[in-house]
Order: sequence, then structure tokens, then C-alpha cells
Amino acid sequence: MEKLIEIVQEAGKNGAAVGHFNIADLVLLKGVFEAARELKVPIIVGASEGEREFAGTQQLAAAVRSLREEFDFPIFLNADHTHSLVKALEAVKAGFDSVVFDLSTLSLEENARSTKQAVEALKSVSPSVIVEGEIGDIGSGSEIHADVPVPDRALTTPEEARQFVTETKVDVLAPAVGNSHGMRKNMVTGKDRKHLAIDRIREIKSATGVPLTLHGGSGTADEDLKRAIRAGINIVHINTEVRLAWKRGLEAGLARREDEVVPYKILPSAVAAVHDVVSARLRLFAGKN
Repeated sequence: MEKLIEIVQEAGKNGAAVGHFNIADLVLLKGVFEAARELKVPIIVGASEGEREFAGTQQLAAAVRSLREEFDFPIFLNADHTHSLVKALEAVKAGFDSVVFDLSTLSLEENARSTKQAVEALKSVSPSVIVEGEIGDIGSGSEIHADVPVPDRALTTPEEARQFVTETKVDVLAPAVGNSHGMRKNMVTGKDRKHLAIDRIREIKSATGVPLTLHGGSGTADEDLKRAIRAGINIVHINTEVRLAWKRGLEAGLARREDEVVPYKILPSAVAAVHDVVSARLRLFAGKN
């Protein structure tokens, strides 16, 4: 099976991107995996520090590894938004394929210095692990926010991106290009969409030459995502949209059978809802719609 970095690079050459979807339980994992298998496209599932604490770092690694081995399918596991070297090492030792080492709240100099140390430490444990660094402000929390004006956040500059990649030797970079974590309430209803700085993506790609990740992809206009992928985005993170689908599917399953208490009779509605959202996004990322 191809390595994750090879799959990411190949997607870029083909004008596509690899979808990344966060999981915190087997319902989410099942829905994401079934969508990817149907479309026959590689998939990355991610777990933040909070998600790993809830589901178990070793347990998530074992579940993803079992799917990859049983179905001979390219599903990979990412330690999303990891803020300490201790937690990053824990994930790599458990068998995670990649780590987002996120110190983006620090100054660029402090971020670069600590990320460089993390790259060296993580690759000494697993030379094949992908280490992603993040620079710029894209907010925090995959949540539903009130419909208030989004504060203007400075975009990552090509110069900052080049400096950071050169100093840290990260495999992948996550820049601030108009993206933001979470969704506003009017995005949930479809009344508003996020928009990206496409030219800035293109400039950062040219300046760094490394794969780029778009965090906070939920609620982004489809056309912006297509243009971002053509401009150089290789991985797209979707979390809030999947969490919404999980919640709505669970609510539908409970409402349909008010007296039912058997989980495997209630939860298929949540699996199906997650599957449908993931499938639509994967089609877009692969250029199939």
C-alpha cells in the first residue's frame, strides 16, 4: 500500500485533495469509512487531543489499523491539533500515521523553534510519520458560533510560510488563508458560506513546495473548495459538518423508535447521516461533482 505522503502528493498532481474527517466513536468511523470505500478514494480520519482522550489513543489506532488490514484499504489516522510533544509522541507510538503539531498561538519564531524540535523527536521514533505544522490564526473549536461578524484575521504570508517550512522541515503546512474553525448558525442553514483567499493559497504553495492542509473546511462554499484545491490545497479537514450529521442522525433514530433501547437499531441513522455528508465532500474533493 502507498504511504500517506505519496497519496497526498499524487492527489495534488491529479488536481484532487484527500479528505480528512474527525472521529470520536465507532459510529463516526463507520460512516466515514463506508463512504470512502464506496467511492474507492483514500481517507484520513483524525482525532484531536480531546477526541483521543474520550475514545482512547490506543483504541482508535487499533480500530483504524484493523480496517486497513481487513479491507486492504488506504485509511490513515491523524493526531489532529496536538499541542504538546508528550501527546504527539503518545500518538506516534500508538501507530498514528501523522501528527498536526499545532503551536499556532505562539509567535512565528517560538512556533518554528518548538516545531523543529518536535519534527526531529517524532521522526526519531517513526521516520515515516508525517508531521504537519500550523501558522496563522484560524480560530479554535469545531463548534456552532453565533451569527456575529468574524474578526479580521491576518493571512499567512508566503514569506512566513517559506521561513517556517525551511526552519522546521515539516512535511505539510496548514496556513491561514481565510479559513476558520467551526461554523456560524447561518452557515448551518445554508444562508452563508465561508470564502477563501485563493491567490494567497497559490502564492504559499509556490513559496514552500510542500503539501498544504485546509483546516476549518466546514461551511466553505463548494466553488471555493474546488478553486483552493486547484491552487494547491492537498488535504481538507471537515469536522463540524460531520458532528452535525452525527447529532441529527442520532436524533432521527431516537425519534423514529421512541421505545427502542437497542443501540444497533438506533445508531444506523447516525451512520447513514455521517456517510451522506462525507460522501458529498469526498466527491467534491476528488473532482467527481
